[in-house]
Amino acid sequence: MPDTAVGDLLDQIAAQLGSPVPAHLGAALRAVPRHLFLPSTLWLRDGNGGYEPCDRERDPERWWRAAYRDIPLVTQFTELLDGDLVPSSSASMPSMVVRMLRDLNGHQEQRVLEIGTGTGFNAALLSFLFGAENVTSVDVDPELTRRAQRALKASGQQPEVVCTDGAGGWLPNAPYDRIISTCSVRKVPLPWLEQTTPDGLIVTPWDTPWCNFGTLIATKQPDGTAEGSLAAYGAFMLMRAQQVDVELHRDVLRDGQVPERSVTELSPWSVAGNDLDAQMHIGLHVAGTWHSWDTEADEAHTRLWLADDEATSWAGVDYDGRQTSTFAVAQYGPRRLWDEVAQAYKGYVAAGRPGVHRHRLRFTPDGRRTRHQVTLS
Repeated sequence: MPDTAVGDLLDQIAAQLGSPVPAHLGAALRAVPRHLFLPSTLWLRDGNGGYEPCDRERDPERWWRAAYRDIPLVTQFTELLDGDLVPSSSASMPSMVVRMLRDLNGHQEQRVLEIGTGTGFNAALLSFLFGAENVTSVDVDPELTRRAQRALKASGQQPEVVCTDGAGGWLPNAPYDRIISTCSVRKVPLPWLEQTTPDGLIVTPWDTPWCNFGTLIATKQPDGTAEGSLAAYGAFMLMRAQQVDVELHRDVLRDGQVPERSVTELSPWSVAGNDLDAQMHIGLHVAGTWHSWDTEADEAHTRLWLADDEATSWAGVDYDGRQTSTFAVAQYGPRRLWDEVAQAYKGYVAAGRPGVHRHRLRFTPDGRRTRHQVTLS
């Protein structure tokens, strides 16, 4: 079954890419069976915004079909303090894996560091492409690390797998010609920059609090900085070390707050709707600000909430359910978040509504971290 299934999967990936899978990546996918890296229970979308289990023993046909479809597969959940379960590990969509490996643009004998071992599937592909002796993969989760090591051994590909926080890279095997991350970041960790060779590449999904979308492809410069652009694909879980635990009703909204009120003609759907180019532009230019939609607000038909990661400022933009020419705005805190977002959107329109790929980022060491600047190409 795997031979036929892999052939079907390659066809699915080619349809997503709009072109055939590069020969060397197709060879890697044929040499590394995806099913070896999947647990006996997968979690599949249930069509209602949630997930339902798919057990290999109880429903083998469905399990195998999922294993070789071009879809992401949730493999682990984590329970939050409030009891909610959220996905904490997954097997990436194979076409996404191929896109990132293609953009990694490497070859045999180059040294590679993977951040986020996960199931181990990507580490096995890297080992086939670069040689297992040249690949180091790290993951912060001990149980995931153990599972991946077992799966890698079964596949015949055995790179070095280390249980550690990927934000620190892995200095013992540095420097690396390529660093690839299977989790998204909001800042390139300084160790990644320091552990990459001059002219080496860093490929990582990118995230802002406003918009989780895009993949950074950055080249290390001789002066120790890095520069690159964003590719218009990729939405991955955020690196644990960069996650911020701030909730609107628990941490931001307080009794007695008196917001400043105004009216705007800018639709909230323009900045937080289906235009990912606009959302990415806003995310890159309005620091530390996130949003959520509320359809159960007492005073409005629909409300767009905005808040910052410091839990000091918030804003609400209300649709009254009748007209779309004006929207009521409330803003509170030291920052006027809606004004900042509206200004960023104005800049987006003035720049000709640039696509994600037109955003270039330059990373510079700054003490114990990096800072970045955004420009348009």
